[in-house]
Amino acid sequence: MDNHLDHMPVLSRGRHRNPKRGACFMELASYLAGERWSDHPACTHPLLAALARLVNDNTGDENRNGLAELVPSIIGLSSDDLKIDATIALRCASTALPVAAAERQLALAVSVLAAEEMLARLEGRPTDLSPMSRRAMEQVPQTAREARRFSRAARITEKGFRRYAAPNAVQLSVVGIVQACIPDPDQVLRSLLESAIADCRRLIPLPDPLPQPTPAPV
Repeated sequence: MDNHLDHMPVLSRGRHRNPKRGACFMELASYLAGERWSDHPACTHPLLAALARLVNDNTGDENRNGLAELVPSIIGLSSDDLKIDATIALRCASTALPVAAAERQLALAVSVLAAEEMLARLEGRPTDLSPMSRRAMEQVPQTAREARRFSRAARITEKGFRRYAAPNAVQLSVVGIVQACIPDPDQVLRSLLESAIADCRRLIPLPDPLPQPTPAPV
């Protein structure tokens, strides 16, 4: 990173009026992207930004500032392709499902199936579980059966998925991880954010860098 990043605000929870008061993950992204100071910058897909804000706010104080090194990797990941929403929701729900408390598992399993169904619909193929989803569902077989019965009776619209189902899946997943009886929820949250960023980088083509000018002969 550039030397000026040595003077960046320390990451902390919530929104901040200006850098002097601190920054959350996405506020720092807005600054580095050259945008107006905001926790909802245009440089990042809204659902990925929502996940980043949730991870920022639910990571312990001793580990939060380590997230700053991920901020540059989220800049430029913006798209209106609904497959991005479905992929992020699927990554979150399938990560949280095996570790979340029993009372949250049905909603998470339904979220897994809804995201898989939406991806299949958008790609014009039969709905088949990805290996990631299959592994998650196999760890909660009874809940998986209940989720399949529930999902057969519901068919969500694309608009409803983007506005409600996908954001709810992300929110529920982060809460499920934070409240799970696992040794290091902070690390699970960080790994989830890293994986979601990698998924988006795979799906969102970034512009080629501008060619560097050829130095004039001396």
